[in-house]
Amino acid sequence: MPKKANKLIHETSPYLLQHAYNPVQWFPWSEEALQKAKDEDKPILISIGYAACHWCHVMEKESFEDAATAELMNRYFINIKIDREERPDLDHIYMDAVQAMTGSGGWPLNVFLTPDAKPFYGGTYFPPQRMYNRPSWKEVLQSINRSFTEKRNAIIEQADKLTAHLQKANDIVALQTKSDNEFTSVQYATAYQNIIQQADKTLGGFGAAPKFPQSFALLFLLRFHHITKNEEALQQALLSLNKMIEGGIYDQLGGGFARYATDAAWLIPHFEKMLYDNALLLMTICEAYQLSGEKQYLDVIQDTMDFIEREMLSDEVKGFYAALDADSEGVEGKFYTWSFEEVQALLGEEADLFCEHFGITENGNMPGEAVNVLHIKKSIGQLAEEKNKPVEEIQSIIAAGKRKLWKAREKRIRPGLDDKIILGWNALMNAACSKVYAVTGNEKYKNLAIENMQFLLRGFMNQQTKTLSHTWKNGQAKYPAYLDDYAYLIDALLLLAEMTADTQWLHKAEALTEYVLGHFEEKETGFFFYTPFGQKDVIIRKKEIYDGALPSGNAVMAANLWKLGLLTDKAAWRQQAINMLQSLVDVIIKFPLSFGHWASILLEISEGTHEIAVIGPEMEAFIKEILHIYIPHRVLMAALQPDNNYPLLAYKQPLVETAIYLCRNYTCRQPVFSVGELMLLINNAQN
Repeated sequence: MPKKANKLIHETSPYLLQHAYNPVQWFPWSEEALQKAKDEDKPILISIGYAACHWCHVMEKESFEDAATAELMNRYFINIKIDREERPDLDHIYMDAVQAMTGSGGWPLNVFLTPDAKPFYGGTYFPPQRMYNRPSWKEVLQSINRSFTEKRNAIIEQADKLTAHLQKANDIVALQTKSDNEFTSVQYATAYQNIIQQADKTLGGFGAAPKFPQSFALLFLLRFHHITKNEEALQQALLSLNKMIEGGIYDQLGGGFARYATDAAWLIPHFEKMLYDNALLLMTICEAYQLSGEKQYLDVIQDTMDFIEREMLSDEVKGFYAALDADSEGVEGKFYTWSFEEVQALLGEEADLFCEHFGITENGNMPGEAVNVLHIKKSIGQLAEEKNKPVEEIQSIIAAGKRKLWKAREKRIRPGLDDKIILGWNALMNAACSKVYAVTGNEKYKNLAIENMQFLLRGFMNQQTKTLSHTWKNGQAKYPAYLDDYAYLIDALLLLAEMTADTQWLHKAEALTEYVLGHFEEKETGFFFYTPFGQKDVIIRKKEIYDGALPSGNAVMAANLWKLGLLTDKAAWRQQAINMLQSLVDVIIKFPLSFGHWASILLEISEGTHEIAVIGPEMEAFIKEILHIYIPHRVLMAALQPDNNYPLLAYKQPLVETAIYLCRNYTCRQPVFSVGELMLLINNAQN
């Protein structure tokens, strides 16, 4: 019999569509589903995941495709499937609830709610039979049904208490006491000490397995070194990047990074590739290259951009897709791993050298499998020395082997592509394109950033409300944009304005900031809610302040307010950024790995921002040269002539030569006429 579709069949999310033919009567999160729970007086089961999630696929196959399990779910519950990437606002709320109940979280996230959407029980993956010290999914369903039937009052009370707890935790920002002191070097130096204490000095990164890239902490270390010349900070940042680049978390054949490593040595990745991870790592590696000049970073930047353009970019609209699945043919990592025999057959007499380089063995390095994740086991220099051969010869052999394996891999069944386009993630990738242009000088990345931004501002605009949406697919933009979407977009626009010297991008950044202040701000604290005013389908409006896999929208908005305040002479915006930082400074210092983006803002505001103005006919060449140099704490504007509409460009004397002005608080030094002279001024100011 042909399978019957459920209510998810009309959705655009690849994750929801994966479940459209489950025997479970899934609903999308909708007024229809929420009202049905009230009308039938049934508890709600929400199951949250995303298309690239391995354990989401496992639970679907084991439980949601099973007719007997589906019958229990359909009889006792209103079942709602949610794509966490479409509705991160819901994911944040119910993830907090499960973490409060169990002490941990993850995906798939399965949460039981009262008919008025308040959580009372939840967890992550549940197996079909008891294992991993977890009850079976059927046992959970039956137990929840009994409790809801026999102990309704206790469940309602528990749900009310948990919701009140979530609201109280959400108000913690308002409870922070503001520091009356100026920011000092002692504060950011203490944050540094608290980061470095958790650093893995041998294998890079922070803490034990599983290991995440922690891009924000690495950026802080690079910038801290830039200010203080602390060598330990630089070495830890570069060690971490080098170990990732040598490890299996980096795709040695195709470029791009997986989401995290399951081990401490970065060898075995969780194979899904997320757009945002690659954007954040690209930005971090760009700064590492600017500081160190190491050519391998430029190679990784180039290869990762090639991967992004090849596999994550819609040529039609110039939008970036969300993610590539960890699984292919139902097996995690199958697309990316190799048996010893395969490599020998493909490479012949050159195979042994290739296997030594990439750590390929007969037994394999994947747990329980005789397959290998490629990683740099021996460097090309080490092999050249051991084999007594020229480095160029070894390089040629390895490059030829990579091309052969690449061609063979291209014939395999590919991992699934989550082809929805997310506004905030695209904004991060847009910023990465601007940074890549800065370090490479390659105009195609500048053009890609412009084309992508034009699509974002056009395709995501709701023509009726004149507001932005969160996701786009098949010509359809959905869901009101969240704080992160706006914050990341404003940041990308500021980089685009610097790179192009086109003030239209600055005007758009300013207008979007006004919108965020009008629709997201909590006036009492100066912080921002994750969702706009007026949203009716969430039980609380969250304020996200922690930096997780993505930077906190509040942290990015604080940085935006600081920079826009300088560029547009809005002192109130600069003060709001300072107030936000003052409210959190104690926790930033104490827990910098959870507040990495905030720590970088603390560093910049403590040390001050270089205000750079370029005026004259050679401005484009000067901009390109300035962008290539590592000046992380700066704003940059350029024009052919002085322009009194912008404080940095105002009231400058027209000169025959192109002039560069270095300013602080709009007080400018005498103009200089080369970037070399500008750097002398900056270096003298920092010393």
